[in-house]
Amino acid sequence: MKPGALVLRDGTVFEGRVFGAAKPVSSGEVVFNTALSGYQEVLSDPSYAGQIITFTNAHIGNYGVNAKDNESRGIFARGAIIRDYDEHYSNYRADQSLGDWLAAASISAICGLDTRKLTRHIRERGALPGAFGTAPVEELLAAAKKEAGTGGLDLVKVVTATKPYRRGSGKLRVTALDFGIKTSIIDHLTKFATVTVLPAGAGEAEVMATKPDGIFLSNGPGDPEIIDYGVATIRQLLGQVPIFGICLGHQLLATALGAKTVKLPFGHHGGNHPVQNLSSGEIEITSQNHNFAVVESSLKDAVVTHRNLNDNVVEGLKSTRYPAFSVQYHPEAGPGPHDAGYLFDQFRGMMEGKR
Repeated sequence: MKPGALVLRDGTVFEGRVFGAAKPVSSGEVVFNTALSGYQEVLSDPSYAGQIITFTNAHIGNYGVNAKDNESRGIFARGAIIRDYDEHYSNYRADQSLGDWLAAASISAICGLDTRKLTRHIRERGALPGAFGTAPVEELLAAAKKEAGTGGLDLVKVVTATKPYRRGSGKLRVTALDFGIKTSIIDHLTKFATVTVLPAGAGEAEVMATKPDGIFLSNGPGDPEIIDYGVATIRQLLGQVPIFGICLGHQLLATALGAKTVKLPFGHHGGNHPVQNLSSGEIEITSQNHNFAVVESSLKDAVVTHRNLNDNVVEGLKSTRYPAFSVQYHPEAGPGPHDAGYLFDQFRGMMEGKR
């Protein structure tokens, strides 16, 4: 480890120790995640592209990492901020330490700083661009001021698949548009379907050429208003076969139906968000990772099905014209609770009903 610092765009400085790749400068939008475990899944979630993740759980690294728990082909987050890093991991599934895993991916992390104070700062000021590393504070501040954040950027192009691929051997056929899809989502879908994953830029003709029973719109990073090509394709697909969207896929479906989205002050990141299913009245504890949300007053041809009980954000919707629905949170968990796993069964039922 090397002495270093985290500097936010507003000039706030936190001193710490840099490990992993230990670069002089790593910059990105600083957010916080409240999950108690699953740091490997969080860091390898493509939805964190462009961001530096602050873990509010104090102890990170104690169970190491392993190849099976990766949620994508790499680490798309810009770095990690940790209170207490434990390089002496202990778990029978572990292959290596968190620090070695980050170093192999050329990703840095910083530990030893007050993550509670940093989290309070983000809650009060909103997510801020920042930079950390071994460089002088002045250089880190300059990098933080140059950082663009995630608004107005097409980060999907950074994380999407470069070519189509197929997983599973189920009787149903699901075609997934990859805006940053997680491995655990594909695993859920392959329990009942053969899944063809297409790059985010695939058009309506390419999607329908796979002869899908249903279309899945994946999670992903960045600003949904920039993904106009995805919205255009979804509009053409509506009404042809059932559609199910998660996270960014939820926002893109809403946009295709005529709704607007807005960037939240500090987003929802963690595995403990209470969401109410408005149909059943039941409360689900959910895994979440998003910076943008659907504006409820702008919804057209859709009704709200789920709501966040922390801030009343729209967490789910259903089209009133087409067989299409979506949720803002992550029913596949990875990490997080599995309260909402029934949504995959709901999608399967829709497809079977259309056959």
